[in-house]
Amino acid sequence: MMNIQGLMKQAQMMQKKMQETQARLGDEERTGQSGGGLVKVVLNGRSEAKQVSIDKSLMIESETDVLEDLLVAAINDAHKQIEAMQEEGMKEATGGMNFGGLKIPF
Repeated sequence: MMNIQGLMKQAQMMQKKMQETQARLGDEERTGQSGGGLVKVVLNGRSEAKQVSIDKSLMIESETDVLEDLLVAAINDAHKQIEAMQEEGMKEATGGMNFGGLKIPF
């Protein structure tokens, strides 16, 4: 027979660990790049943009579509890094248990 109290205690401990992990990851930052590093975007763990860096060589008025594409690519690169960081944090917080795609809620 399963010990319900023990199971509840484990669930509470896991919830606390997940909250701590969520807070820690929210403050971490990842840098996405495109164009060989000509465009860089820094996002925090909550996917909030913190900084954008654009090489001056891309500041050509007739080529704004290239700059726009590179900016989107850098944002997407940083976002992928944030997702990977969150997945790793979730594995750490849950002791490797798989919850079928459950993500840290940012």
